[in-house]
Amino acid sequence: MELNVTTLEGKAAGSVKLSDEIFGLEPRADLIQRCVTWQLAKRQAGTHKAKGRAEIWRTGKKMYKQKGTGGARHGSARVPQFRGGGRAFGPVVRSHAIDLPKKVRALALRHALSAKAKDGGLIVIDAAAISDAKTKVLSGHLSGLGLTNALIIDGAEVNTGFAAAARNIPNIDVLPIQGINVYDILRRQKLVLTKAAVDALEARFK
Repeated sequence: MELNVTTLEGKAAGSVKLSDEIFGLEPRADLIQRCVTWQLAKRQAGTHKAKGRAEIWRTGKKMYKQKGTGGARHGSARVPQFRGGGRAFGPVVRSHAIDLPKKVRALALRHALSAKAKDGGLIVIDAAAISDAKTKVLSGHLSGLGLTNALIIDGAEVNTGFAAAARNIPNIDVLPIQGINVYDILRRQKLVLTKAAVDALEARFK
């Protein structure tokens, strides 16, 4: 697969050959869905907590005599039936993480990249750097390329000025190649890779 390379200003900058093993697969929705589920479950804090009846500070003395009141039979005031009592089957602190093999995660990333390439949502630019690190300037460049909702992946290090200029642009995310992931690829309409990012992906999946 071969794609044209462009600059941020919209000028042609040659072409790049993309590996079919990374960008030319037939996308499998089941693999991508498993990886997204794993990502979203892993980032849940799991710190939600409700007090059970054993953790409530209230008397355990029997409320009133067993018989003769005409009402239901009650004992402790800590039970869930009463206001201020403990909660039955409430949430507890736990991990929501699920297991997903590393090879499956790597395969899902390749299928997500292939899905973007197949849908025409993949763009390769020469470099993610601007001389004038201003949000207005970068926003103009991205609008010229038709990028209003995009994930931009750079090499090992993101240009500081470029990242600062992109920080306030809505629906534009900038990540180094180490941060590339299935969920962020899918949540944006366009995936923009620099030539450095393409080389890093080729080396990673070689």
